[in-house]
Amino acid sequence: MRKLRFVDLFAGCGGLSLGLLEAGFEGVFAVEKSPLAFETLRHNLVDGQRHKFNWPEWLPKEAMTCEELLSKFGAELDAMRGTLDLVVGGPPCQGFSTAGRRDPSDPRNQMTEQYMALVEKLQPSYLVIENVAGYNMRFESENKFEELVNNPEHETYADHVAEILSENYFLSRGLVNCAVFGVPQKRWRYLVICERKRQGDIEDPDVSGPDFLEKLRETREDFLASQNLPINREITVREAIEDLVVINRELVDNIDSGVKGFKEAKYLAPANPSRYLSLMRRGMQGQAPNSRRLPNHRKDTIQYFQQVQRICQPGRCMSDTERNELGRKKHSTTVLHSGLPAPTVTTLPDDILHYDEPRILTVRENARLQSFPDWFEFKGKYTTGGKKRKLECPRYTQVGNAVPPLLASAIGAMLKAYHKSLISTAADGALIKSAAIQGDKDVQEICRLVSLNLSGSFTPSLYNSGCKKWGAK
Repeated sequence: MRKLRFVDLFAGCGGLSLGLLEAGFEGVFAVEKSPLAFETLRHNLVDGQRHKFNWPEWLPKEAMTCEELLSKFGAELDAMRGTLDLVVGGPPCQGFSTAGRRDPSDPRNQMTEQYMALVEKLQPSYLVIENVAGYNMRFESENKFEELVNNPEHETYADHVAEILSENYFLSRGLVNCAVFGVPQKRWRYLVICERKRQGDIEDPDVSGPDFLEKLRETREDFLASQNLPINREITVREAIEDLVVINRELVDNIDSGVKGFKEAKYLAPANPSRYLSLMRRGMQGQAPNSRRLPNHRKDTIQYFQQVQRICQPGRCMSDTERNELGRKKHSTTVLHSGLPAPTVTTLPDDILHYDEPRILTVRENARLQSFPDWFEFKGKYTTGGKKRKLECPRYTQVGNAVPPLLASAIGAMLKAYHKSLISTAADGALIKSAAIQGDKDVQEICRLVSLNLSGSFTPSLYNSGCKKWGAK
C-alpha cells in the first residue's frame, strides 16, 4: 500500500507531523505562523535527516498563517483537491483550555474557521482535529461566536464544528488520555476524527460511519506492543527523565541557546534504560540531546521551591491550604511524583517542579514527558516575557503546545489499518464485478462467499455447501 499523504495545519513544532511520519505517512506541507516553531519543524521534519516532507515547489518553506495560505495560494490548493488522504490540525489551544478563561472572542478560536475553510478546498479522505479538553466545554460568555448565538441548541464550540463537518464527513469525537498510549503524562485531549462521506452516504441519512475513537482504543495494545512499551500500566516520570538529573553531575556551559551564563548537566547515557527511555534514545548512540539548559534560579527561589516540595503533595496541583501556608496566589504549581505520570505539561516553565531537585524542568525534560525522541532538536530562544509572550513561541512554549508524538503515532497506525481494510474490501468487490462480467459461475460463487465472509454473514452451512460443490474436503 502506498504511503498516505497528509497536511498539518497549525503545526507548531511538529508533534502531530512527527507521530504520523513515524507511523509511515508522507508529509506534504505544514502551516505554522510562528517563525521559531516553524524552524524547529523545518529542521527536524521538512528538511530533516530522519524525515523529509514532499514539499510542493509553489509553497515557500516559511512561517505563515492559514489565512495567508488561503489568500496567496488559493488556486494551488484547489488543484490539490482530492489528492490528500489526511488533514490534521491542532487549532491553538489557549482559547479553549480549562487552565484559563475560555474567550469566544479570542482570535485563536476563530482560527478553527480557517481550518475548516482549508478542509473545504482540499477535501481529504480523513480529518483529525486535536485540542485540549476545554474545546468540548461551554464557553463562560453568553455570546459565544456569532454562529452559536444564532443557533442556541449548540452547547459547545465543538458542537458547532461538528455540525459544519458532518455535512460531508462521518465524525467520531471524544476525550482521550495520552497516558494510556505510552505518554508519561496525564494529558486529556479532545479528538475529532472524520472520514469523508461518499455520494451515496450523503444521500442516505441512515448510513453511519466508523467509530474511530473506539478503533483507537481497540488498537491501543497492539500499538504499545509495537513500541515495546508496557500494556497494563502507565509510564512514570522517573522512567522518562531519570537520566537528566543534575545532582552529582558535572555542570558545563550551555551553548545551544546562544546566550552566555547558563549551565547544563554533563550527560551520561544510562547503562540500563527503561523501555520508554530506550524508545526516546533510539539511534542516539550515547549522544546527548539538546535543550538541556538549566535555569539560573536565585537563592531565595531555590529556598521557596524546597519549601513547596516539603509542604505540597507530589503529583497533585497545589491546594488552597498549601497555597495559603506558602503565602502564594499562584494556583497551578505541581511537584512531580516520580512514580506516576506527570500532570499536563504547559507552556509556563514554573508550573511543574522536579520531584527531587529544587528547580523547574528543562525543555528536554518537558519534551520527554511529551514523548519527543532525543534526536528531535528544538530551535530558537528558550523563554520570552512581557509583550513578546503573545507574539513569540520559544522552546518551552513549543513543547507545551505540542501534540504528544506517541498519541499521533497511535492515531496514524489506527487510520492506516482502517484504510488498508477499505482497500482490501474494494479489491474483493472489483473481483466480484469482474467475475460477473465474465460470466464465470464458479468464480462468481466463490467471490460471493468471500464477500459474505468479509461482511460477517458467512456461516458453516455455506462453507459446507461450497466444499461439497467443488469437491473439497
